[in-house]
Amino acid sequence: MPTKKTNAPPDIYQIKVTLLGTKPPIWRRLLVPARFTLEDLHGVLQAAMGWGDGHLHEFKIDGKLFGQPDMDDMGLPPVASERKARLFSVLGGAGAKAVYTYDFGDDWEHAIVVEKVLAPDPNLRYPLCTGGKRRGPPEDCGGVPGFYNLLEALADPGHQEHDEMLEWVGGPFDPEDFSVEEINSRLEP
Repeated sequence: MPTKKTNAPPDIYQIKVTLLGTKPPIWRRLLVPARFTLEDLHGVLQAAMGWGDGHLHEFKIDGKLFGQPDMDDMGLPPVASERKARLFSVLGGAGAKAVYTYDFGDDWEHAIVVEKVLAPDPNLRYPLCTGGKRRGPPEDCGGVPGFYNLLEALADPGHQEHDEMLEWVGGPFDPEDFSVEEINSRLEP
């Protein structure tokens, strides 16, 4: 997942990522090297939410868009390359903010905030999830409104779509289920 080493500072960014529009909020607290690129961060966010990277995405930082350079060919606004944008240069430090959008159909928007800049701990492997709440929504469920419709159908065995939705998600789906250990196992190289 991480790119090759650079002359970047060895700092670790503690970031909080919140899926916008969810109540109670779905969020993750992550520790990532400042030398990571936005492309690396995209991979971390996919693992943290339990998604499979099957859709386009972009980052918006200070009004500038970053993404995959080949997105330009799809009629979307031009983007700067996320492969070259290192966190320490685009998210300068504590208090820096970004918006990460995944899947332009479902439009999953995430607020990203750099909470702290930390010295690396030689006993830890990065990236690392240190906290969060609630399970990430299944991909392709229709964004936040579709997610809440899905939860409503799953919660009511008498709902006309209950059985269909239960089968679609592959069995019981507990929206409160969250495991730091599960996310960290997905983050391992």
